[in-house]
Amino acid sequence: MLKNILAIHTGGTISMSQNEQGGVVQNDDNPIDNNDVLGLSDVNIINEDLFNLPSPQMNSKTMLQITKRIQKAIADGIDGVVVTHGTDTLEETAYFLDLTLPNTVPVVVTGAMRSSNEIGADGVFNFKSAIQVAADDQAKSKGVLVVFNTGIYAARFVTKTHTTSVDTFKDPIYGTLGTIDHDKVIFAQQLIGSEYTEVKEVVDNVYLLKAYAGMSGTIFDGINNDQTKGVLIEALGAGNLPKETLPAVQRLIDRGIPVVLVSRCFSGSAQPIYAYAGGGIELEDMGVIFCTQLNGQKARIKLIVGLSCGKKGKDLCDYMANALS
Repeated sequence: MLKNILAIHTGGTISMSQNEQGGVVQNDDNPIDNNDVLGLSDVNIINEDLFNLPSPQMNSKTMLQITKRIQKAIADGIDGVVVTHGTDTLEETAYFLDLTLPNTVPVVVTGAMRSSNEIGADGVFNFKSAIQVAADDQAKSKGVLVVFNTGIYAARFVTKTHTTSVDTFKDPIYGTLGTIDHDKVIFAQQLIGSEYTEVKEVVDNVYLLKAYAGMSGTIFDGINNDQTKGVLIEALGAGNLPKETLPAVQRLIDRGIPVVLVSRCFSGSAQPIYAYAGGGIELEDMGVIFCTQLNGQKARIKLIVGLSCGKKGKDLCDYMANALS
């Protein structure tokens, strides 16, 4: 049966080419817009340019625009959706969609590391692979997926690991959910747990800070104001901070600003293990929320979504605590 797949294009390297000076710029003649190039006779691709932004210009408001467009497409009976996106913030948009869309039709996010006229350009291959996954019945009820360089990843855990490699997207915890092998979609794992949260507007001023040796409370005091809605900290190791930061962190909590903590490590979870000054046990006792298995940028997106739908207190803590929900 012919599948109708909506391809929402938002910009990024996949829609760019290299000019004569060697700079990568917007390409008005993009090969991914030519469905004949893909050779997919069993899929009807509906291409739509929602906007054209390099991914560093993405924010929670543009992410919400994508969510709302996909919600409309689902209501109109679309069989699947592919979103093309710049790679720098692709994982954040993909996770935002995962948190804010019902798990009804396949939604796949992809992009490219090489512009369309570079040797070894990967855009057409990634786009074709994403379309094939979005059109596959196996992709239903698996949450939002990221397809890149033959790998199929859960948006919840995938991250960009290399600045220029075409094999940049990886899941350091669980690996791939599946692969695309010679046009065949193969799933080997099933993502469990998914909480859909409807969001109509998004809050601003949710900050991400990275802990480091010798850190003081200066940065925390600098954002301690009525405009700040939440703070996400990439803490040291298993979830620890220099003791010099604690008074300033406590002042944020006393103001009613949620402070959420993950580890700055590439893999593993933050946990309240250590009992020394600034250790995880003291931080938890202060009211810091521990978020497991998400990196800093993903946890910030989840905090934005949680705050935007009105979660607070224990509800917010429970929502942030486990990436599997």
